[in-house]
Amino acid sequence: MSDLTPLGGARLERLAVSAMDNNVYLLTARTGEQLLVDAADDAEAILAMVGTGALRTVVTTHGHWDHHRALPAVVAATGARTAAGAADVADLPVRVDQHLAHGDRLTVGELELDVVALRGHTPGSVALALTEPVDAPRPGRVHLLTGDSLFPGGVGRTSGAADFTSLLDDVEERLFAVYPDDTVVWPGHGLPTTLGVERPHLAEWRERGW
Repeated sequence: MSDLTPLGGARLERLAVSAMDNNVYLLTARTGEQLLVDAADDAEAILAMVGTGALRTVVTTHGHWDHHRALPAVVAATGARTAAGAADVADLPVRVDQHLAHGDRLTVGELELDVVALRGHTPGSVALALTEPVDAPRPGRVHLLTGDSLFPGGVGRTSGAADFTSLLDDVEERLFAVYPDDTVVWPGHGLPTTLGVERPHLAEWRERGW
């Protein structure tokens, strides 16, 4: 299953792969340059989505195996550079060219993505924040590619109370306190949501715990 979101001359595509309904995201700038997020599985389908574009970078949101099974094959076929949160690079099956930190910025053509570290699901989990350009349907609207750190209905799974608190603190301080309600959240599995839909439930999530 795949779908496409137009961003003016650019576009964001989502491809669902594997029995775990992993999302693979492809951002294509108007120049044809591309950035892929989470080569989760099914390299053949991912490469078909890339098509004749110029895939420059593959970002892995975190080190869990189900988010990088197709990474070696995609990198081998395209020559793309790799990027991941610094604390998770040892868990990836390829050499990571760029070790990401909170506040970093990635570019693809005319587009820029801010790196947001969300510590807790894994130590090096990152999200990417993309702001729609001026020629897009809703200029200024933000799209968050959150991996397994934020889903409809709550934050991602953590291994204990300390990791849960770390993750929810980061999600509140670095996402909900920064971006407006119309911000679209694109998770690592399943369908998107918005910060506005999820915001009223933050206290429930904290009370529910890990």
